[in-house]
Amino acid sequence: MIVGLTGGIGSGKSAVSAQLKALGISVVDADQVARDVVLVDSPALSHIAKHFGSQILLQDGTLNRAALRQQIFVDKTQRQWLESLLHPLIGAAIGEQLAVASSTYAVLESPLLLETSQHKNIDFVVVVDASEAHQRQRACQRDGAKADQIDAIIDTQMPRQQRLDKADWVLDNQHDLSHLSEQVLQLHHHLCYLTDHQL
Repeated sequence: MIVGLTGGIGSGKSAVSAQLKALGISVVDADQVARDVVLVDSPALSHIAKHFGSQILLQDGTLNRAALRQQIFVDKTQRQWLESLLHPLIGAAIGEQLAVASSTYAVLESPLLLETSQHKNIDFVVVVDASEAHQRQRACQRDGAKADQIDAIIDTQMPRQQRLDKADWVLDNQHDLSHLSEQVLQLHHHLCYLTDHQL
Protein backbone atom coordinates (compact mmCIF):
# COMPACT_ATOMS: atom_id res chain seq x y z
CA MET A 1 0.00 0.00 0.00
CA ILE A 2 1.30 3.47 -0.92
CA VAL A 3 0.46 6.22 1.57
CA GLY A 4 0.71 9.87 0.57
CA LEU A 5 1.83 12.29 3.28
CA THR A 6 1.23 15.97 2.61
CA GLY A 7 0.51 19.32 4.22
CA GLY A 8 1.31 22.98 3.73
CA ILE A 9 4.73 24.51 4.35
CA GLY A 10 5.67 24.34 8.05
CA SER A 11 2.81 21.95 8.88
CA GLY A 12 5.15 19.25 10.24
CA LYS A 13 5.49 16.66 7.45
CA SER A 14 9.16 16.07 8.28
CA ALA A 15 8.39 15.39 11.94
CA VAL A 16 5.78 12.81 10.91
CA SER A 17 8.00 11.09 8.34
CA ALA A 18 10.88 10.92 10.87
CA GLN A 19 8.57 9.08 13.29
CA LEU A 20 7.37 6.70 10.57
CA LYS A 21 10.99 5.95 9.59
CA ALA A 22 11.73 5.20 13.27
CA LEU A 23 8.87 2.65 13.09
CA GLY A 24 10.64 0.94 10.17
CA ILE A 25 8.55 2.41 7.35
CA SER A 26 10.12 3.27 3.98
CA VAL A 27 9.61 6.97 3.23
CA VAL A 28 10.30 8.53 -0.17
CA ASP A 29 10.79 12.30 0.11
CA ALA A 30 9.59 14.03 -3.07
CA ASP A 31 11.57 17.17 -2.19
CA GLN A 32 14.78 15.14 -1.96
CA VAL A 33 14.00 13.45 -5.29
CA ALA A 34 13.42 16.92 -6.79
CA ARG A 35 16.87 17.96 -5.57
CA ASP A 36 18.45 14.76 -6.91
CA VAL A 37 17.15 15.22 -10.48
CA VAL A 38 18.94 18.59 -10.75
CA LEU A 39 22.33 17.55 -9.38
CA VAL A 40 25.48 18.84 -11.10
CA ASP A 41 25.93 17.33 -14.60
CA SER A 42 22.34 16.05 -14.73
CA PRO A 43 20.50 16.54 -18.06
CA ALA A 44 17.74 18.47 -16.24
CA LEU A 45 20.21 20.99 -14.81
CA SER A 46 21.70 21.53 -18.27
CA HIS A 47 18.22 22.27 -19.68
CA ILE A 48 17.51 24.71 -16.85
CA ALA A 49 20.83 26.55 -17.35
CA LYS A 50 20.20 26.75 -21.10
CA HIS A 51 16.69 28.11 -20.56
CA PHE A 52 17.33 30.61 -17.74
CA GLY A 53 20.98 31.44 -18.47
CA SER A 54 24.16 30.53 -16.62
CA GLN A 55 23.39 33.01 -13.80
CA ILE A 56 20.96 30.36 -12.53
CA LEU A 57 24.01 28.33 -11.43
CA LEU A 58 26.24 28.96 -8.43
CA GLN A 59 30.03 29.05 -8.82
CA ASP A 60 30.35 25.35 -7.97
CA GLY A 61 27.92 24.47 -10.79
CA THR A 62 24.97 23.68 -8.53
CA LEU A 63 21.52 25.19 -8.99
CA ASN A 64 20.99 28.64 -7.48
CA ARG A 65 17.62 27.84 -5.91
CA ALA A 66 17.01 31.35 -4.61
CA ALA A 67 17.51 32.86 -8.09
CA LEU A 68 15.31 30.20 -9.69
CA ARG A 69 12.59 30.65 -7.06
CA GLN A 70 12.56 34.39 -7.77
CA GLN A 71 12.11 33.81 -11.51
CA ILE A 72 9.30 31.27 -11.24
CA PHE A 73 7.33 33.12 -8.55
CA VAL A 74 7.11 36.31 -10.61
CA ASP A 75 6.45 34.59 -13.96
CA LYS A 76 3.82 31.86 -14.10
CA THR A 77 4.87 30.71 -17.61
CA GLN A 78 8.43 30.11 -16.36
CA ARG A 79 7.06 28.03 -13.49
CA GLN A 80 4.97 26.00 -15.95
CA TRP A 81 8.03 25.45 -18.16
CA LEU A 82 10.06 24.22 -15.18
CA GLU A 83 7.26 21.95 -13.95
CA SER A 84 6.79 20.38 -17.40
CA LEU A 85 10.51 19.54 -17.42
CA LEU A 86 10.87 18.30 -13.85
CA HIS A 87 7.56 16.66 -12.90
CA PRO A 88 7.91 13.65 -15.26
CA LEU A 89 11.51 13.07 -14.10
CA ILE A 90 10.52 13.36 -10.44
CA GLY A 91 7.52 11.07 -10.98
CA ALA A 92 9.66 8.36 -12.58
CA ALA A 93 12.28 8.50 -9.81
CA ILE A 94 9.60 8.37 -7.10
CA GLY A 95 8.01 5.34 -8.79
CA GLU A 96 11.35 3.52 -8.85
CA GLN A 97 11.99 4.17 -5.16
CA LEU A 98 8.48 3.14 -4.08
CA ALA A 99 8.74 -0.05 -6.14
CA VAL A 100 11.72 -1.27 -4.09
CA ALA A 101 10.26 -0.33 -0.66
CA SER A 102 9.98 -3.41 1.54
CA SER A 103 8.13 -2.15 4.66
CA THR A 104 4.51 -3.03 5.58
CA TYR A 105 3.41 0.04 3.63
CA ALA A 106 5.43 2.77 1.93
CA VAL A 107 5.06 6.53 2.31
CA LEU A 108 5.47 9.27 -0.27
CA GLU A 109 6.08 12.57 1.52
CA SER A 110 5.27 15.44 -0.83
CA PRO A 111 4.16 19.06 -0.32
CA LEU A 112 2.58 18.99 -3.81
CA LEU A 113 0.98 15.55 -3.58
CA LEU A 114 -2.53 16.85 -4.28
CA GLU A 115 -1.54 19.68 -6.64
CA THR A 116 0.30 17.37 -9.07
CA SER A 117 -0.41 13.96 -10.61
CA GLN A 118 1.50 12.29 -7.75
CA HIS A 119 -1.75 11.53 -5.89
CA LYS A 120 -2.95 9.26 -8.72
CA ASN A 121 -0.73 6.39 -7.51
CA ILE A 122 -1.64 6.80 -3.85
CA ASP A 123 -3.93 4.43 -1.92
CA PHE A 124 -4.39 6.53 1.22
CA VAL A 125 -3.89 10.28 1.79
CA VAL A 126 -2.62 11.63 5.13
CA VAL A 127 -2.69 15.41 5.68
CA VAL A 128 -0.63 17.05 8.42
CA ASP A 129 -2.66 20.09 9.38
CA ALA A 130 -1.78 23.32 11.17
CA SER A 131 -3.19 26.84 11.11
CA GLU A 132 -1.53 29.36 8.80
CA ALA A 133 -0.21 31.16 11.89
CA HIS A 134 1.52 27.94 13.03
CA GLN A 135 2.81 27.28 9.50
CA ARG A 136 4.24 30.80 9.23
CA GLN A 137 5.91 30.65 12.63
CA ARG A 138 7.50 27.21 12.07
CA ALA A 139 8.64 27.91 8.51
CA CYS A 140 10.20 31.26 9.52
CA GLN A 141 12.07 29.61 12.40
CA ARG A 142 13.23 26.67 10.28
CA ASP A 143 14.17 28.46 7.06
CA GLY A 144 15.08 31.89 8.42
CA ALA A 145 12.66 33.24 5.82
CA LYS A 146 10.57 36.37 6.11
CA ALA A 147 6.83 36.08 6.80
CA ASP A 148 5.90 37.57 3.40
CA GLN A 149 8.02 34.93 1.60
CA ILE A 150 6.26 32.19 3.55
CA ASP A 151 2.88 33.77 2.75
CA ALA A 152 3.77 33.75 -0.97
CA ILE A 153 4.48 30.02 -0.75
CA ILE A 154 1.27 29.37 1.22
CA ASP A 155 -0.64 31.24 -1.53
CA THR A 156 0.74 28.91 -4.24
CA GLN A 157 -0.29 25.80 -2.31
CA MET A 158 -3.73 24.24 -2.20
CA PRO A 159 -6.08 26.03 0.26
CA ARG A 160 -6.13 24.39 3.70
CA GLN A 161 -9.80 23.34 3.62
CA GLN A 162 -9.50 21.88 0.12
CA ARG A 163 -6.51 19.80 1.27
CA LEU A 164 -8.45 18.59 4.33
CA ASP A 165 -11.41 17.60 2.13
CA LYS A 166 -9.14 15.23 0.17
CA ALA A 167 -7.64 13.54 3.25
CA ASP A 168 -8.32 9.96 4.35
CA TRP A 169 -6.67 10.77 7.68
CA VAL A 170 -5.75 14.11 9.31
CA LEU A 171 -2.93 14.62 11.80
CA ASP A 172 -3.56 17.74 13.88
CA ASN A 173 -0.18 19.39 14.48
CA GLN A 174 -1.16 22.48 16.45
CA HIS A 175 0.13 21.23 19.80
CA ASP A 176 3.43 19.74 21.01
CA LEU A 177 5.47 16.88 19.56
CA SER A 178 4.18 14.28 22.04
CA HIS A 179 0.60 15.04 20.92
CA LEU A 180 1.69 14.49 17.30
CA SER A 181 3.59 11.28 18.20
CA GLU A 182 0.45 9.72 19.70
CA GLN A 183 -1.48 10.45 16.50
CA VAL A 184 1.30 9.02 14.32
CA LEU A 185 1.21 5.77 16.33
CA GLN A 186 -2.57 5.55 15.87
CA LEU A 187 -2.13 6.16 12.14
CA HIS A 188 0.61 3.51 11.93
CA HIS A 189 -1.56 0.88 13.63
CA HIS A 190 -4.47 1.74 11.34
CA LEU A 191 -2.30 1.46 8.21
CA CYS A 192 -0.84 -1.86 9.39
CA TYR A 193 -4.40 -3.11 9.96
CA LEU A 194 -5.48 -1.98 6.48
CA THR A 195 -2.43 -3.60 4.87
CA ASP A 196 -3.08 -6.89 6.71
CA HIS A 197 -6.72 -6.91 5.61
CA GLN A 198 -6.24 -5.97 1.98
CA LEU A 199 -7.92 -8.43 -0.35
